[in-house]
Amino acid sequence: MKVAVVQMVSGAGRDANLLRARSLLEQAARQGAELALLPEHFALLGHQDHDKLAIRETPGQGPIQDCLAQAARELGLWIAGGTLPLDAGEDESGARAYNSALLYSPQGVCVARYDKIHLFRFDNGRERYDEARTLRPGTQPVTAELPSQDGHRWRLGLSVCYDLRFPELYRHYARAGVDLLLVPSAFTYTTGQAHWELLLRSRAIENLAFVAAAGQGGVHENGRRTWGHSMLVDPWGQILAVRPEQEAVLLVELDAARLAQCRQQLPALGHRVL
Repeated sequence: MKVAVVQMVSGAGRDANLLRARSLLEQAARQGAELALLPEHFALLGHQDHDKLAIRETPGQGPIQDCLAQAARELGLWIAGGTLPLDAGEDESGARAYNSALLYSPQGVCVARYDKIHLFRFDNGRERYDEARTLRPGTQPVTAELPSQDGHRWRLGLSVCYDLRFPELYRHYARAGVDLLLVPSAFTYTTGQAHWELLLRSRAIENLAFVAAAGQGGVHENGRRTWGHSMLVDPWGQILAVRPEQEAVLLVELDAARLAQCRQQLPALGHRVL
């Protein structure tokens, strides 16, 4: 199956970001991709955390979801739509959103929704992030199946960015028979430089699965710098493609036979005790 990982440097204007995403998806389609993965917050990286709340959408309607559905239908692509803010109501602190990853079929139908479970918080005295100020966490892992042109029916496990630090989520996916782990992200430059590649390769190796990780990569309009290094990793932990920074479309053909070979040679998933 040909998989495209799309790296972006999203700005603070939703409509401009949607145009860039559409252009990159068209590039992926021209290159023969069957599945394209966009990064976390592809539609907006605003000046403040609360900016995402201004563009939150109701499930099933809104310009971001319309853009993804239309692109999937017109380009004949499976699209894993990075993440977008979906309305999560209000609490004593005000409006909330879920940071949601949506999977669209080539018919433009949303076939899966995953709400980011683990919310990022980081404070090193210079950089401070706390997603819980605006987001509500999801509660459930989500899998989906994708029939590909190679005849293999790929089982996908959905996750987002900070989830990568919680291996129990990916072990759940391994137990569910997942072949390909999706990780749309916006890793900070600081944490990405320290841990990004190590975490991605670890999740691939320990679960004997392919990993596709689409990141934000560069200096954004709001002054934030993201790590980028979008990549695809095989079940043996080998990096199949990587792009350090700036916009890019990485295309790799994932081989189901390679997946079977790795699992047969090292049947570690069958050796689990705990």
